[in-house]
Amino acid sequence: MKGTEAFQELLPLLGDEPVVHANGFICRESFSIKDREENFYMIGSMGLASSIGLGVALCKPDRKVIVLDGDGNVLMSMGTLAMISAEAPNNLVHVVIDNEVYESTGKQRSISNAVPLEQVAKSAGYRQAVRVDKKEEIKPAFEKLMNSEGPVFLLIKVEPCFDPKTGRVTHTPEEITERFMKSLR
Repeated sequence: MKGTEAFQELLPLLGDEPVVHANGFICRESFSIKDREENFYMIGSMGLASSIGLGVALCKPDRKVIVLDGDGNVLMSMGTLAMISAEAPNNLVHVVIDNEVYESTGKQRSISNAVPLEQVAKSAGYRQAVRVDKKEEIKPAFEKLMNSEGPVFLLIKVEPCFDPKTGRVTHTPEEITERFMKSLR
């Protein structure tokens, strides 16, 4: 499955949940398909979407919070998996699009082909960790995890194939922050 296909399956399932997006093609693809005030786009700061998502989940325990991450981002900040597990926010859903490359910087291979991130998350203490390989598996897996006590982890395996012509997020970092904070009130 292509990364774009995964996004086309996943994004229509979102309601008004705050979603913290990893940098690179993760935020670019989401922005181009379904921009919304509840989206916080990382314009840099690789590996920190899960840390920010954890903070939002702890501050807003009455709302489901989704982190939309990439394999390279998780690998860069793997200690955050342990922190999320230690804090155990029951409202956190961590979704990882795993294409086994650092795609937005030239498709250099990551090591996620040798390190099963869903098993790492489960071992760290996530209550559930699920891997899907087909687009028709995304909706049932996501819906199940959204209705489960977190923290939970969904790994979506995709091919490295994002379109480099996908536009960048056009909001400034200040605009992203302001509208995201407004959506949390």
